[in-house]
Amino acid sequence: MSKETTKKRSRAVFIGIGILAFVLAFFAGAVSKFAIKPSWNKEYTVVWSDEIGEMHTDIPYGQGEANRFDLYMPADDTRESYGLVVYLHAGGFTSGDKQDDIAMLQWLCSKGYVAAGINYTLRTDTNSASVFSQSNEIKEAIPKVIEAAGEYGYPIDKLTMAGGSAGHTLAMIYAYRDAAEAPVPVVLTFGAVGPASFYQEDWGIYGLDQSDEACAAMFSVMAGVEITPEEIRDGTYLEKVKPISASMWVTEQSAPAVVAYGTQDRVQPYLTSLRLRSALEQNGVDFQYFELPHSGHGLQNDDAISKQWMEAVEEYLEKYMPLG
Repeated sequence: MSKETTKKRSRAVFIGIGILAFVLAFFAGAVSKFAIKPSWNKEYTVVWSDEIGEMHTDIPYGQGEANRFDLYMPADDTRESYGLVVYLHAGGFTSGDKQDDIAMLQWLCSKGYVAAGINYTLRTDTNSASVFSQSNEIKEAIPKVIEAAGEYGYPIDKLTMAGGSAGHTLAMIYAYRDAAEAPVPVVLTFGAVGPASFYQEDWGIYGLDQSDEACAAMFSVMAGVEITPEEIRDGTYLEKVKPISASMWVTEQSAPAVVAYGTQDRVQPYLTSLRLRSALEQNGVDFQYFELPHSGHGLQNDDAISKQWMEAVEEYLEKYMPLG
């Protein structure tokens, strides 16, 4: 057997391991979609009716089966312009649907915003979807969402990107990596428990700090590009994971943020949230960071802090997305 053949087989094994790790590592994200609802959560839900707004579902933005979005438009259609809040669903990049966030989207609409939920192609063991490809689908969708809102009589002049878990990651990537190409200014991003970077040492909860091979495999699948163990060892892999690492794109011009993370999270490494906080601090971005000391990925054990986080979301929406 030639050395080249052996090398190719080794790479195939690494990628196979990476796909499995990708699915297993984030499966918990698919089943922990903030299922526990504290009593104060009723403040952020509404009984939907025509008096609140109108829904338009499954509007296409691309050729993929998953390339669809839903629009929620407030009943008041008399304003000259509207703020758009995009809320992206959780599911560990491997599952989930925009319908999972109906309550959040309806609540945002009741506040007077145009709200949108966007589906993206989910990773499976039979396709090559990655965090990178998913982020590009969101990038493709945003102009179509804004165009559709305008066609329904709701001209958009500002944008907030938000989401939970995987959706939070994709929202931050757009807000920080792609904001310069957005059709309207990105004025705010908010969400919870989304991985903001991919440093080997931060992902030790999966043993990736102990195995260059496992790290190369998993990060290859996430980034949608081959990363070798040698690149992990010499640090050059960081350029390849930069496109999916929101914290690496934070600048002094970046949008304000409201984020929440659990220190006991075994799905999204807590250490990545510290890098995000550091990047926001160093660049002087207006942000609020909520740390839940007793909570995991579902933010389920620190109700008082969770409530403060949502109150801060409201405060920042009113500050940066005033109703026109």
